[in-house]
Order: sequence, then structure tokens, then C-alpha cells
Amino acid sequence: QVQVVESGGGLVQPGGSLRLSCAVSGSIFSINAMGWYRQAPGKQREAVAGIFSSGSKNYVDSVKGRFTISRDSAKNSVYLEMNSLKPEDTAVYYCNAHLQSSRWESSRNYWGQGTQVTVSL
Repeated sequence: QVQVVESGGGLVQPGGSLRLSCAVSGSIFSINAMGWYRQAPGKQREAVAGIFSSGSKNYVDSVKGRFTISRDSAKNSVYLEMNSLKPEDTAVYYCNAHLQSSRWESSRNYWGQGTQVTVSL
């Protein structure tokens, strides 16, 4: 079994900052990539930021220069530092881990339960 648990969401004013954390635990053989997705009301889930086993990172254009993704491989954790938050960043943020749970299993995606981020006065 693999568990993906996010934390760190909340209510923040425009221009403020939040830091999201995600920890993966359980049966883990190798992690290929971890990332953050978000889904706003009435919209499709979109990829926000990802970090790969090589260390390379990518971001959706709307958060470039404001959000930073990082990881702690020893802790199987990934973080999302969000600065200069805007009302349009309001969404449920989901952590994703693409991993292999054992050498005999194919890699697949695992998702957290989501954490709410609300940017409002």
C-alpha cells in the first residue's frame, strides 16, 4: 500500500505565501516523479509543477516565477512554495507521485486527498 498525504493549505490574502507539503509512505521501490495539480470549482484539474528523479522541474506558465517545487528524496517528500498568490490560484491542490511500489510492479500514479488553498481578502 502507498499513502500520499498533503498538508499546508489554508486561507491567505492576495500577495501572500503558503507552503504545501506532501509525503509518500508505504511500499515504495522507486519514485519517478512527484508533482502538484490543482482543481478550481468548475474547472478541470491542471498540472501546476513537477519534479523528476533527474532533478529537472517544470511549471505551468501561470505560476512561473511565483511557485517553487522542491523535494527531499530521503523523506519521499515534495514541497510547493507559493508566493505572490492571486485569487485565481484558489483551488484544491493535489499531490501526485508516479512510482513503482515493487520491482515486480509497473509504475503508476498515486494521489493525495487534496488540500484547499483559498486566496481572498
